[in-house]
Amino acid sequence: MPYFLIIALQAFCIYHAIKNRNEYYWYFLILFLPVIGSIIYLVTQVFNKKDLDVVQNEIVSVINPTKKVNDLRKQVEFADTFQNRIYLGDAFYEMGDYNSGIGEYEIALKGNYNQDAGVVKKLLEGYHQTNQFDKVIFCAEQINSRSDFRGSRSQFLYGLALEEKGRSKEAEENLKPIDQRYSNYKERYTLAQFLDKKGKTAEAKNILEEIILESQHMSKPNRNKYRGVVNDVKKLASSL
Repeated sequence: MPYFLIIALQAFCIYHAIKNRNEYYWYFLILFLPVIGSIIYLVTQVFNKKDLDVVQNEIVSVINPTKKVNDLRKQVEFADTFQNRIYLGDAFYEMGDYNSGIGEYEIALKGNYNQDAGVVKKLLEGYHQTNQFDKVIFCAEQINSRSDFRGSRSQFLYGLALEEKGRSKEAEENLKPIDQRYSNYKERYTLAQFLDKKGKTAEAKNILEEIILESQHMSKPNRNKYRGVVNDVKKLASSL
């Protein structure tokens, strides 16, 4: 196998292992047995979870993360449509370039926030990631009458933004609906931290204990995925 393909294969496997919080022994297997270790990893950890097209796209993204953006830019230049702008914004987000992604979504909406609630949610996420809390609140208030807003991540980010602006009572009202069993582990951990900070330690501990109990019934992929946050939950629970 050509050397550069081996390096690309290793890079993808390491990226996938980090992204999914897989066990540390995988890193050693991939690094010290580049071909065999990577193939074993792909067969046991990737191919049984994702189809080949997705894997190929992720490998390309690891090797050349700007390729997708450049291709989509050309697509926008050829046809500047609402959907093409959204695809480009999504690609920027995938790279972690939230400011550029926000720009594309804003162009797509052109101030018409009733046009697509899904894009407003993406904007809200980007504003959160870039600490633009007034804009998070603005976006949330464009869609907070929708039935799918309650208990969503968008409502949770709205609550965090309200807390940043000193509106703690409203913040708590919008943070608590994220507390849904067998889901939202990172958000529920943050909620527990919030409640503890507000002196509601018993409520915080109850959420943490529920997450710990739920973690005992996770599938192997979810145990890998949420290992970090579950460890954080256990540390916080033991300190309360």
